Amino acid sequence: MNQFVLGNLNYSSWSIRPLLVARHVGLPVEEVIIPLDFPETSAKLQEISPTARVPLLIWNGETIWESLAITEWIAEWAGPGAVWPEDPTARSVARAAACEMHAGFAALRAACPMDIRARHAAPDMTPALAADIARIDSLWTGLRDRFGKSGPFLFGKWSAADAFYAPVVTRFRTYSLPLSAPAQAYADAVLADPVFLKLEAEAAAEPWWIRYGPDGRSSGYLKPEG
Repeated sequence: MNQFVLGNLNYSSWSIRPLLVARHVGLPVEEVIIPLDFPETSAKLQEISPTARVPLLIWNGETIWESLAITEWIAEWAGPGAVWPEDPTARSVARAAACEMHAGFAALRAACPMDIRARHAAPDMTPALAADIARIDSLWTGLRDRFGKSGPFLFGKWSAADAFYAPVVTRFRTYSLPLSAPAQAYADAVLADPVFLKLEAEAAAEPWWIRYGPDGRSSGYLKPEG
């Protein structure tokens, strides 16, 4: 049994990064969504995950947890050039950019939780948030200038670096955050990617909501229309 265990596509940035990679390369795996922040969520995840978190890849009896590790596993499964750039220099820089996203930008994460289908007012522009936005803009623009001449993505051809920044792209749209023209052009390319568009439609159709308040996160079911 091969399964990819995920959280809500609309809210779980950790889930959609490796999911976009898996879908781009056609990984044959059953996708299972466990809605986050419900009373039963932790118990369900504790049954299958060593960390009780998503994402989790279960493949031929082995479990691979953590989004970056899953991405690297998929890269080995798919072969050279499918997930990371083929050029060694570009590949090392792409991994560094993905790791920076994986470990950084705490102010952006805190002020702008991912919510693909919604549109929210821009948060207060604190110095920390402004610094994160400036670094992201500079990073995208710099990578496009150096490596992206052959296509619309950070390294020209789509790569896992774009998957790792896709949740960030959605945050800029959701909260109307400012971007330079070159960075906005890159963001537009990510949002127009057919694999992302399919995921976006699925996120919009999910029946769950998550809210963020002073007492933490809460969740529930959307009321049916009509």
